[in-house]
Amino acid sequence: MATISTSTRPAHSEAPAVHYLQQTFETASELRASDIHFEPFEHFYRVRLRIDGVLQEITPPPFEFREHIASRIKVLASLDIAEKRLPQDGRMSIGLQNATRLNLRISTLPTLFGEKLVVRILSSDLDKLNFDRLGYATSDQHQLRESLQKPHGMILVTGPTGSGKSQSLYACLNLLNKTEINIASVEDPSEIQLPGVNQVNVKEKIGLNFATTLRAFLRQDPDVLMVGEIRDHETADMAIKASQTGHLVLSTLHTQDAPSALVRLRNMGIATYNLASSISLISAQRLVRRLCSHCKVPIMVSSTLLKDLGWQAQHVHTEKPRQFYSAQGCTQCHKGYWGRIGIFQLMPISPVIQHLILQDASRSALAAQADKEGVMSLRHGGLVQAALGITSISEVLAHTDVH
Repeated sequence: MATISTSTRPAHSEAPAVHYLQQTFETASELRASDIHFEPFEHFYRVRLRIDGVLQEITPPPFEFREHIASRIKVLASLDIAEKRLPQDGRMSIGLQNATRLNLRISTLPTLFGEKLVVRILSSDLDKLNFDRLGYATSDQHQLRESLQKPHGMILVTGPTGSGKSQSLYACLNLLNKTEINIASVEDPSEIQLPGVNQVNVKEKIGLNFATTLRAFLRQDPDVLMVGEIRDHETADMAIKASQTGHLVLSTLHTQDAPSALVRLRNMGIATYNLASSISLISAQRLVRRLCSHCKVPIMVSSTLLKDLGWQAQHVHTEKPRQFYSAQGCTQCHKGYWGRIGIFQLMPISPVIQHLILQDASRSALAAQADKEGVMSLRHGGLVQAALGITSISEVLAHTDVH
């Protein structure tokens, strides 16, 4: 049996808890989990894995292990084991039986019945950071690469938490990461270490926030800047100004689609003339589960229903039913799915959209113009993936709106 690689030897009374913890990490790695939740309640202890975006419960340890597990993880993550009243964040690395290592991010939270811990499993596979594996269509890749070749301007990636925005930004940085380009990123925190990129984690307690770090970056002779998230006016203003002074800036926003990002920045107090002149491309995205290739079942969907679901009318060329697929489930997958893939809405800022921005146009007006210019909605982009047999209609409906 493999053990956690650490110089700290557990006490004999903690050994069973350490064994359970190691086996949980082994299982999580085998099942490709992204997160592990250790949750104490009054009369039971629950452990869940997030697999392909869905939480699934696994066999829990004995109830009395809960404090040993929390202490063990906090020791390995260099957290204060005596502090149980306040949330803490840390990182750790463990070895597995197959000689690989897992890089983990730890978050603790004091609850009514003890500390809940969430362990995020950070991917270190740089091979995954390419546009094909993330799910970008060939036309989307062309647009994105074209924007990345510009010497200045801003590229925004939008979507809710857990929609894969960071992976897309890392893929962009990985493409740009060359000896002749000086790249700096600030995140909260960094999830993937990219050799050659100067990465900084924000530390709000000491005043090292996004805006402060971005200001320092501008004195470091940068070519490309990546801001993990635009949260406030100060960060947005500095990022916009950086994009206007000869820098390519990549960042994220939490909005539902691409047109909404422009409205959000305007509501933050960014002048419309700065938005129109700075932003070159906005990409909205979601993650949906991939259908299992071993057991997916073909289904026929009428063109009328497709239109009602959001399939854009100009793409429905016949009234005949169209073939899609649904999940079934087999021994090779998890309830009919295996892995996840992105669906995207890429909106270049055209001269007409720039004009609308300067006129303080509404989100609906911006979206209508984008549609005229051939920008697919997230819903339609997802349905295209479903029509290719990559995901199911139910997955697309669960993660997108019709507009």
